[in-house]
Amino acid sequence: MSQYLPILALTVLAVLFALISLIASRLLAPNRPSSAKEAPYECGIVPSREPPERFPVSFYVIAMLFIMFDIEIIFAYPYAVDREFLGSFAFFEMLAFSAVFFVAFVYMVARGALEWGPIMRSAKLDPQSSTGVQASGTVRVVGREGRAA
Repeated sequence: MSQYLPILALTVLAVLFALISLIASRLLAPNRPSSAKEAPYECGIVPSREPPERFPVSFYVIAMLFIMFDIEIIFAYPYAVDREFLGSFAFFEMLAFSAVFFVAFVYMVARGALEWGPIMRSAKLDPQSSTGVQASGTVRVVGREGRAA
C-alpha cells in the first residue's frame, strides 16, 4: 500500500488545485455581462443567416456501413491469421456473420443508402452540334438557343 502513497498524494493535490482554481476564478473575476460578450464569436464575422439545416440521415447510414465493414474485417482477421488452430467452427461462424452482414448491406443499398445527391442523367444532345459530341455523349451544350451558328 505504501507504494501507491505518492500516486494518491499527487491525485489529491491535482483535485485540490483544480477546485481552488475554479473557486478563485469565480470569486476574483469581474462579472460584467453584455450583449457583445454573450454573442457567439465566429472569427469576428457577425452571423448573417441561420445555421444550416441538419445533415440528411444518409450520411449517418454511410458511416454505419463503414463501421459494419470495419467490424467484419476485425472479425475475419483472426481466422485469416490462424485458421488451422481455429478450425471449421470458426469458419462457419465467420460465414454466418458474413451472411448476416451481406443481407444487411443489400438491404441498405436497396433502400438507397449509396445514392448521393440528385440522380445524374445524361442529356440527349443534338447530333448536328458544332462541338462534335455525338448524341450518346455525356457533355451537355447549353446556351445555344437563339444564337446564330
